[in-house]
Amino acid sequence: MDLPFLMLVVLLTGIGVIMVFSASYATAYYEGRDPTFYFFRQGLFAVAGLAIMYVVSKINYQTFRWLSVFALILAILLLIAVLIPGIHTDRSDNVKRWIAVPGLGTFQPSEIAKVAVIMYFSSRLSKRNTEKPVRLSPRSPLSGVVGVLDRIGLLELVPYGLILLLIVFLMSREPHMSGTLLILAGAAAVLFAAGIKLRWFALGASALAGLLLLVMQDYQSTRILVWQDPWSYKQDGGWQIIQSLYAIGSGGLLGLGLGKSRQKFLYLPEPENDFIFAIVCEELGLIGAAVILILFALLVIRGYWIAIHARDRFGALLVVGITTLTAVQVFLNIAVVTNLIPTTGISLPFFSYGGTALMIQLAEMGVVLSVSRQIPPTKQE
Repeated sequence: MDLPFLMLVVLLTGIGVIMVFSASYATAYYEGRDPTFYFFRQGLFAVAGLAIMYVVSKINYQTFRWLSVFALILAILLLIAVLIPGIHTDRSDNVKRWIAVPGLGTFQPSEIAKVAVIMYFSSRLSKRNTEKPVRLSPRSPLSGVVGVLDRIGLLELVPYGLILLLIVFLMSREPHMSGTLLILAGAAAVLFAAGIKLRWFALGASALAGLLLLVMQDYQSTRILVWQDPWSYKQDGGWQIIQSLYAIGSGGLLGLGLGKSRQKFLYLPEPENDFIFAIVCEELGLIGAAVILILFALLVIRGYWIAIHARDRFGALLVVGITTLTAVQVFLNIAVVTNLIPTTGISLPFFSYGGTALMIQLAEMGVVLSVSRQIPPTKQE
């Protein structure tokens, strides 16, 4: 398998576990737990995730082609199940995103949906240039309309659009806008790599923006106001981003030193989760944060290199979707932490605390490594 990609994944995972320990021990202590509570759990999940990544990398990635249908069905069923009272866990009022797994904690069905959509779209679009289009009889009253839709390229997008509309609707019931954006980003990457014309992306983005405005919740509108001026909403949502900016600014060039963050002592809420990058900046400084960003950039670049050199179209689309999903997730998390965009619930891959999410991310990396195993020898470096 591709060793540079593997080394980058292992390195980011290792650094992430160390940063979880540094960012979480104060939280664990004040919760009355052992200070290493989050560290040991994240470490165990990291080891399990790396083992899963290796097992997945040994699977012939063509297997994911026929599994994609079942994965998509499972994802949709889980998105429906999480809306049923008694199945989702109650973390806050009117938010239904998590399902409890005995012995493993909780997970978000959207994590499964991200991968399932990429797998299914890659499987179908890989046959785009080889399958014969369905033709209606010339005598059919719909033949003229269908012919026009086929010529402008809209007809082939209908099934993909219906799938995405269903998922967007289910996600809006949770509600989970950040997860919706990630699913759409992965789907758009696969569609773009498959050769879908840019005009449909522009049309789809406009329709999506209108739809999101219609389903936007009150708390999401408040987040936009907080993003514009967090200091005017210190007690109504601005506290977390203010403390994040303090953490980033106080780190300076070289940082305060590993383990020496001040903001994690009950100033910055949930420092081991979505805002862990603020702790990275505070403790490791601009240089340390830049090194981590460079590692992420190298991972994304190497992922696209694997996609370009993949054995077939299905493998290329699969890797493009997973790599783009990772890149977008990293960008959105850091953009939130630095107040570039309004606050969303997007975690930082390999860093944010969460065992099931980490294992799913490492399983995705295993899929990329599975594709890399079958790169033709003439294309290897």
